[in-house]
Amino acid sequence: MAKTKVLITVKTYPAISKKYEELVCTAGFLEDGSWVRIYPIQFRKKTYNEQYSKYDWIEVDLVKNTSDFRPESFRPVAHETPIVKVGGIPPDGDTWEERRKIVLKNVYHNITDLIAEAKNKEICTSLAVFKPKEILDFVYEAEKEREWPADKLAQFQQLNIFEKDRNNNFQVVKKLPYKFSYRFKDESGTESKLMIEDWETGQLYWNSLRRHDGNEKKACEDVRKKYFNDFAKTKDLHFFLGTTQVHHYRARNPFVIIGTFHPKPITQYKLF
Repeated sequence: MAKTKVLITVKTYPAISKKYEELVCTAGFLEDGSWVRIYPIQFRKKTYNEQYSKYDWIEVDLVKNTSDFRPESFRPVAHETPIVKVGGIPPDGDTWEERRKIVLKNVYHNITDLIAEAKNKEICTSLAVFKPKEILDFVYEAEKEREWPADKLAQFQQLNIFEKDRNNNFQVVKKLPYKFSYRFKDESGTESKLMIEDWETGQLYWNSLRRHDGNEKKACEDVRKKYFNDFAKTKDLHFFLGTTQVHHYRARNPFVIIGTFHPKPITQYKLF
């Protein structure tokens, strides 16, 4: 693909890997509205000027990720490959009309049809915009393991892959102690429950936890208020869905929610 212009719409919560240290899965749209996944990226090791935000246009040299069979999956030529921010699409009001022109070119409404496309090896769809018919709930559940595995943390200490905090100490990115999920129906009435892995969801939890002096219940309720009371009830909510590589052909539903698109509804279109 070589040097490619991508509108970033997805940044997942950081995960740790013995092979690649700390990684963020990024995805977005090419100028023609087609999806591209960029992985792996050591996002927090990038310079400040390279650390893109959602709805930034970036340019980066990409090659097909040959270790990933999913057709949308590409990777930078090397970890050191520069990322250049070349613009962006601002909100332009609450309805996000300019963003809609790219993001909503191909929207799915039936989860069964989307899963069938994912399992079809000739199509192998692994990224999609999905519009739920009805949001039933937004739930949070405590993780069984609240910390990263000790062996991975020990390796991080040896590799010195840490984040400076305000006290000039070093710490690895925190593992989220809760899973956050949407329960919803599609246009056919099929009910689903999908976990959300958006970086913004995790950051909202940590910010709320600090604001509530460590009260996890109140922090989780803050996340629920944003995603259920606000996004689900007052916004034109769409999901960015992505499959996990290991479960793509194995799981009944291999998709997770990797981001949300949540402008206000357009109630009146311009006639002229």
